[in-house]
Amino acid sequence: MKIFSIFLTIILSLLSVTEISHASDIMGKPRIVDGDTIWIGPTKIRLHGIDAPESKQTCKKADATEYHCGEMATFALAEIIEKHWITCKGEMIDRYKRLISVCYAGPYDINAEMVKRGWAIAYRRYSEDYIDEEEFAKNNKMGMWKGKFIKPWDWRKKIGSR
Repeated sequence: MKIFSIFLTIILSLLSVTEISHASDIMGKPRIVDGDTIWIGPTKIRLHGIDAPESKQTCKKADATEYHCGEMATFALAEIIEKHWITCKGEMIDRYKRLISVCYAGPYDINAEMVKRGWAIAYRRYSEDYIDEEEFAKNNKMGMWKGKFIKPWDWRKKIGSR
Protein backbone atom coordinates (compact mmCIF):
# COMPACT_ATOMS: atom_id res chain seq x y z
CA MET A 1 0.00 0.00 0.00
CA LYS A 2 2.83 2.40 0.87
CA ILE A 3 4.55 1.71 -2.50
CA PHE A 4 1.28 2.50 -4.33
CA SER A 5 0.97 5.76 -2.40
CA ILE A 6 4.56 6.78 -3.31
CA PHE A 7 3.97 5.79 -6.96
CA LEU A 8 0.75 7.82 -7.08
CA THR A 9 2.50 10.86 -5.55
CA ILE A 10 5.27 10.67 -8.17
CA ILE A 11 2.78 10.36 -11.05
CA LEU A 12 0.71 13.30 -9.79
CA SER A 13 3.86 15.40 -9.37
CA LEU A 14 4.95 14.66 -12.93
CA LEU A 15 1.51 15.51 -14.29
CA SER A 16 1.42 18.85 -12.49
CA VAL A 17 4.88 19.77 -13.84
CA THR A 18 3.71 18.91 -17.37
CA GLU A 19 0.61 21.06 -16.97
CA ILE A 20 2.64 24.01 -15.73
CA SER A 21 5.21 23.75 -18.52
CA HIS A 22 2.47 23.72 -21.17
CA ALA A 23 0.26 26.35 -19.57
CA SER A 24 -0.71 29.03 -22.04
CA ASP A 25 -2.82 31.24 -19.76
CA ILE A 26 -1.18 34.01 -17.80
CA MET A 27 -3.19 35.89 -15.23
CA GLY A 28 -2.32 38.99 -13.28
CA LYS A 29 -2.31 42.75 -12.96
CA PRO A 30 -0.59 44.09 -16.07
CA ARG A 31 1.95 46.85 -16.47
CA ILE A 32 1.13 48.69 -19.70
CA VAL A 33 4.00 49.46 -22.07
CA ASP A 34 2.02 50.91 -24.99
CA GLY A 35 -1.24 50.35 -26.86
CA ASP A 36 -0.47 46.74 -27.77
CA THR A 37 2.16 45.57 -25.28
CA ILE A 38 1.98 44.72 -21.59
CA TRP A 39 3.92 42.89 -18.92
CA ILE A 40 2.42 40.44 -16.46
CA GLY A 41 5.12 39.55 -13.98
CA PRO A 42 8.25 38.57 -15.93
CA THR A 43 6.32 37.92 -19.16
CA LYS A 44 6.18 40.52 -21.92
CA ILE A 45 2.98 40.15 -23.93
CA ARG A 46 2.12 41.48 -27.40
CA LEU A 47 -1.62 41.68 -28.04
CA HIS A 48 -2.46 39.29 -30.88
CA GLY A 49 -3.98 40.52 -34.13
CA ILE A 50 -3.77 44.24 -33.48
CA ASP A 51 -1.28 47.04 -34.07
CA ALA A 52 -1.47 50.27 -32.11
CA PRO A 53 0.46 53.45 -32.86
CA GLU A 54 3.93 53.59 -31.36
CA SER A 55 4.44 55.60 -28.16
CA LYS A 56 6.09 58.51 -30.00
CA GLN A 57 3.80 58.39 -33.02
CA THR A 58 1.65 61.39 -33.84
CA CYS A 59 -1.55 61.57 -35.86
CA LYS A 60 -3.71 64.41 -37.16
CA LYS A 61 -7.13 65.43 -35.95
CA ALA A 62 -9.88 66.32 -38.43
CA ASP A 63 -8.72 69.98 -38.26
CA ALA A 64 -5.15 68.82 -39.19
CA THR A 65 -3.62 69.59 -35.78
CA GLU A 66 -1.17 66.99 -34.58
CA TYR A 67 -1.66 64.99 -31.41
CA HIS A 68 0.20 62.13 -29.73
CA CYS A 69 -1.94 59.19 -30.82
CA GLY A 70 0.62 56.70 -29.48
CA GLU A 71 0.14 58.10 -26.00
CA MET A 72 -3.62 58.15 -26.49
CA ALA A 73 -3.55 54.44 -27.44
CA THR A 74 -1.60 53.68 -24.27
CA PHE A 75 -4.14 55.63 -22.20
CA ALA A 76 -7.00 53.81 -23.96
CA LEU A 77 -5.52 50.42 -23.04
CA ALA A 78 -5.10 51.59 -19.45
CA GLU A 79 -8.74 52.74 -19.40
CA ILE A 80 -9.98 49.39 -20.74
CA ILE A 81 -7.95 47.40 -18.23
CA GLU A 82 -8.39 49.84 -15.32
CA LYS A 83 -7.43 48.00 -12.14
CA HIS A 84 -8.55 44.56 -13.32
CA TRP A 85 -6.48 41.46 -13.22
CA ILE A 86 -6.52 40.08 -16.72
CA THR A 87 -6.06 36.69 -18.37
CA CYS A 88 -3.94 36.34 -21.49
CA LYS A 89 -4.14 33.24 -23.69
CA GLY A 90 -1.44 32.40 -26.17
CA GLU A 91 1.35 30.00 -27.00
CA MET A 92 3.38 31.69 -29.73
CA ILE A 93 6.53 33.69 -28.98
CA ASP A 94 7.60 36.35 -31.49
CA ARG A 95 11.15 37.25 -32.55
CA TYR A 96 11.32 39.80 -29.71
CA LYS A 97 10.55 37.02 -27.18
CA ARG A 98 7.07 38.37 -26.43
CA LEU A 99 4.16 36.04 -25.82
CA ILE A 100 1.50 36.67 -28.48
CA SER A 101 -1.86 36.62 -26.69
CA VAL A 102 -5.50 37.51 -26.68
CA CYS A 103 -6.14 39.13 -23.31
CA TYR A 104 -9.38 39.36 -21.39
CA ALA A 105 -10.70 41.51 -18.56
CA GLY A 106 -13.45 39.20 -17.39
CA PRO A 107 -15.37 38.19 -20.54
CA TYR A 108 -14.16 41.20 -22.56
CA ASP A 109 -11.58 40.72 -25.31
CA ILE A 110 -9.17 43.61 -24.70
CA ASN A 111 -7.62 43.28 -28.17
CA ALA A 112 -11.02 43.62 -29.83
CA GLU A 113 -11.94 46.57 -27.64
CA MET A 114 -8.75 48.47 -28.59
CA VAL A 115 -9.64 48.12 -32.28
CA LYS A 116 -13.34 48.86 -31.77
CA ARG A 117 -12.47 52.10 -29.94
CA GLY A 118 -10.17 53.09 -32.80
CA TRP A 119 -6.87 53.06 -30.90
CA ALA A 120 -5.47 50.04 -32.74
CA ILE A 121 -6.06 48.52 -36.14
CA ALA A 122 -6.44 44.94 -37.28
CA TYR A 123 -2.97 43.55 -37.99
CA ARG A 124 -3.97 41.70 -41.16
CA ARG A 125 -0.42 40.54 -41.80
CA TYR A 126 -0.82 38.13 -38.88
CA SER A 127 -4.56 37.76 -38.37
CA GLU A 128 -8.00 38.60 -39.68
CA ASP A 129 -9.58 38.41 -36.23
CA TYR A 130 -10.43 42.09 -35.73
CA ILE A 131 -11.47 43.34 -39.17
CA ASP A 132 -15.13 43.81 -38.14
CA GLU A 133 -14.08 45.88 -35.11
CA GLU A 134 -11.86 48.01 -37.35
CA GLU A 135 -14.72 48.63 -39.78
CA PHE A 136 -16.93 49.65 -36.85
CA ALA A 137 -14.31 52.15 -35.60
CA LYS A 138 -13.70 53.51 -39.09
CA ASN A 139 -17.39 53.90 -39.92
CA ASN A 140 -18.10 55.60 -36.58
CA LYS A 141 -14.96 57.78 -36.63
CA MET A 142 -13.67 56.38 -33.36
CA GLY A 143 -10.20 57.12 -31.97
CA MET A 144 -7.62 57.65 -34.72
CA TRP A 145 -10.33 57.35 -37.37
CA LYS A 146 -11.53 60.87 -36.43
CA GLY A 147 -8.61 62.23 -38.43
CA LYS A 148 -5.63 60.94 -40.39
CA PHE A 149 -2.88 58.60 -39.34
CA ILE A 150 -0.07 56.50 -40.72
CA LYS A 151 -0.55 52.80 -40.07
CA PRO A 152 1.79 51.79 -37.26
CA TRP A 153 3.79 49.34 -39.40
CA ASP A 154 4.34 52.06 -42.04
CA TRP A 155 5.32 54.56 -39.33
CA ARG A 156 7.92 52.10 -37.96
CA LYS A 157 9.37 51.65 -41.47
CA LYS A 158 9.54 55.41 -41.97
CA ILE A 159 11.22 56.05 -38.61
CA GLY A 160 13.57 53.10 -39.06
CA SER A 161 14.81 54.53 -42.36
CA ARG A 162 16.23 57.66 -40.68
